[in-house]
Amino acid sequence: MTDEQPHLPDLRAADADRDRVAERLRDAMAEGRLDMEEFEERLDATYKARTYGELEPITRDLPAAGAKVSIVKGPVSDDPAAIDWSERVVGGEPTSKLGFAFWGGFSRKGSWTVGRQFDGIAIWGGGEIDLREARFTERDVEIRCWTLMGGMQVVVPPEMTVMVKGFGFMGGFDDKATGEGTPGSPRVVVKGFALMGGVGVERKLRRAERLRLKEERRLEKLERRAAQLERREAHLERADRHRKRHGERHRGSDSSHPAPGDYGAGNGE
Repeated sequence: MTDEQPHLPDLRAADADRDRVAERLRDAMAEGRLDMEEFEERLDATYKARTYGELEPITRDLPAAGAKVSIVKGPVSDDPAAIDWSERVVGGEPTSKLGFAFWGGFSRKGSWTVGRQFDGIAIWGGGEIDLREARFTERDVEIRCWTLMGGMQVVVPPEMTVMVKGFGFMGGFDDKATGEGTPGSPRVVVKGFALMGGVGVERKLRRAERLRLKEERRLEKLERRAAQLERREAHLERADRHRKRHGERHRGSDSSHPAPGDYGAGNGE
């Protein structure tokens, strides 16, 4: 139920009301408040709802339309897909300073806190350092990667400022992610050494952004199908009108000739 509507749970909802609820669900999914399964369940319930009382619970636990929620004071971007770096540079203590793998692997991802320096070591093993959802104690961050006959992957969001300075011997140190990020982004320097192994640094979309783009593609696909169906129905309607006009002309031409029995009646007189 929209905020502008009176609290009349038995009042019948209109298509516009259902569309507004669906838009809030799409925003919530893009912000990471709903996963894809929750989004699809609520969207299905939205278009099945018949009254305001059925619509109201669907968005009860979501912020009001247009509201910007933040536990950190600072400016909030009008772009729902942009990272608000003021919420991600939080100070405090890092949750991890070292990742080590020997004949195995380690992983650092999700909402972990990265300090000024993090060391990753992989010997006959692998490591994953994912900064897409991470928080930072400082804006200048150094990620040092050391591999021996192993591999390590560093993943950063597209909005982050990254510089890669590592070196590989009989291996590789990928620097495709080097580039500037959005204003306020932490400056992450990835350095280290790969011996008979490799370190990859790549930019990937955050989960919320992937879901938002997936939903946009799904809606575009539905719109294309609807347009195709509309064109098909219009074509069938034109064809039906053409058949009707052709049939009327045919019946009109037949009525201009006398029936076979009329000839005999005229001769008899």
